[in-house]
Amino acid sequence: MNKYVSSIASFIKQLKISDLFKSLRVRFFIVLAVTGLLSCLCVHWIILDSYKDRAVSVKSTEVQTQLKILANHLIVYNYLQSPSSDVINAELDMLANLYDGRVMVINDDLKVVKDTYNISQGKTIIAEEVVRCLKTGTKGSVSRFDESNGYIELVTPIVGTLMIEEQDVSDRGDPNEVVRGVLLTSVSTDTITTTMEILDRRATTIEIIIILIIFVLAALVSYGLLRPFDRITAAINDIKEGYTDKPIVGPNYIETEQIIKAFNALLRRMKVLDDSRQEFVSNVSHELKTPITSMKILADSLLAQEDVPYEVYREFMADIGSEIDREDKIINDLLSLVRMDKTSAELNITSVDVVALTESVLKRMRPIARKHNIELVLDSKRAITAEIDEVKISLVIMNLVENAIKYNEDNGFVRVELDADHQFFYVIVVDSGMGIPEESLDHIYERFYRVDKSRSREIGGTGLGLSIVRNAILMHRGSIDVKSTVGEGTTFTVKIPLSNAGKK
Repeated sequence: MNKYVSSIASFIKQLKISDLFKSLRVRFFIVLAVTGLLSCLCVHWIILDSYKDRAVSVKSTEVQTQLKILANHLIVYNYLQSPSSDVINAELDMLANLYDGRVMVINDDLKVVKDTYNISQGKTIIAEEVVRCLKTGTKGSVSRFDESNGYIELVTPIVGTLMIEEQDVSDRGDPNEVVRGVLLTSVSTDTITTTMEILDRRATTIEIIIILIIFVLAALVSYGLLRPFDRITAAINDIKEGYTDKPIVGPNYIETEQIIKAFNALLRRMKVLDDSRQEFVSNVSHELKTPITSMKILADSLLAQEDVPYEVYREFMADIGSEIDREDKIINDLLSLVRMDKTSAELNITSVDVVALTESVLKRMRPIARKHNIELVLDSKRAITAEIDEVKISLVIMNLVENAIKYNEDNGFVRVELDADHQFFYVIVVDSGMGIPEESLDHIYERFYRVDKSRSREIGGTGLGLSIVRNAILMHRGSIDVKSTVGEGTTFTVKIPLSNAGKK
């Protein structure tokens, strides 16, 4: 117990006052405590209120029974006509003293025959309850609880037998009975009030004890149930500080399991990105270093020789120029990737004639195709106008066509097909080249990945072209698909929305 209390106290000290009510643990404690408090108060009120209603009902029934007996005695002793009977007076006084109340005997002329308080005796009293009782006969017995003044008021009819010669009383119930008078009685409820005060004090004492127990239990339960979240937070902080990179393991709560699974998935994703970043840096370093190393070797070779012939000098300088061109292409491709990787990068969307754009790209690529005796063909099914970033889509088409030409066979072909439906336009690049092995198809979009490294270096490939293509297509909310057969050729299919490209 002391351990939990000290832990809770240290937790509260760590919180700022402004952040106290933001804590899930504090809110959980408040909910439990308030729920227990309201439950106790409701039970308290229901029990006392039920007791009060029951006590008033029992007392009213008890006194009403006594009053009916007394009303019969009044008829027997003819007390309404001759209120001098000591027996009846004694019974009236005894009843008034027994219930700490007041009894008035009223005849059918509304005159007070007897008042145990000796205040209204001989006077005429006009009260709604009395008049109603005289009119309704035996059905006129009523009781009313006046809580503010602390008494129960009872109206009891004094019923006698009706003589045959008397007037019609068909509206009074039994034709053989008639109301001769009324007993108006006030009974004190001090005993009920005293008992309720005692019950209230005892119930309050018990409630205070229960509430204290509820507060302690609420604190312990809120701390215990939310403790797994503290362990998860501590584990995340350890990962953040670099103390560990292992996945988080926690208790089998549904809520914590969901958090742990989501965080572990994020952690795995971060590891993949980190590994990819390290591999990317390593590849960049290697790719940038290779041309520089070649240029240094060529330069050192020239410097080491004396009286270098002009032809050798020119050949070495041409090689150095080629290496510089290769370095420049790698840097430009890297810059293109960096610009596309930025989350803040925006597309410059304009309405573009896709057929005209493709023709312009192919016009620039035809000299390269002719150099390798490659037939470059454009097959457009229809006119296509789309809302795209013209520069990025031209980069997509250019890279796909350039790869199709470079990795093709002499006297082969490259066919570019354009088509569209009501929602997308399609760019299909088909070549008769060497093809891509099936095991490499899942890796061709990775940066610096080369299917045939020796052929790529020979033709000056950087391994970044398809990464640039894929990023540009994803920025347009499009997709790219590839099918290839080794020795037969490759087909790239690009699908891009006609409108709202790049909008989420």
